[in-house]
Amino acid sequence: MHISTPAIFQRILRVAGLLLALIVFAPTTSRAQTWLVSTDAYVKLGVLDKFGQLGAYTAKFVVINQATGKEYTLVRQISEGAKGIDVVFPSEASEADYFKTEKGEAATAKPGQYTWECQVKGKKVVGGRFNFSEVANDVTLVGKN
Repeated sequence: MHISTPAIFQRILRVAGLLLALIVFAPTTSRAQTWLVSTDAYVKLGVLDKFGQLGAYTAKFVVINQATGKEYTLVRQISEGAKGIDVVFPSEASEADYFKTEKGEAATAKPGQYTWECQVKGKKVVGGRFNFSEVANDVTLVGKN
């Protein structure tokens, strides 16, 4: 099948016209600089059966916000051979298991003092306290030189 020269020429003109339109309607450089800032505080809590004497066990982590008195819990099963686990407070509510109140309210990293403990077989085995401080973000505009 023979392709005529005018058909090829028309195709080239269409492609050139499309490229010209893209150049003409291309966005110009932005005049304002925009930054997205995200700051999240987390604490990693953990428990470890150092010598592996318990085998499989259940670890219940309890975190209490000292200002509000709200108690957040997270229960994790530790399989035999694993010995221990680390968890992150506050955990994302989108996870299958997360720190929450009895009513299902997800924990947040509000500024303030917190206490925590890990219970195994109903007894406190480890615990401590931590603080979340106020967070401030600074954004600097970078100019072209």
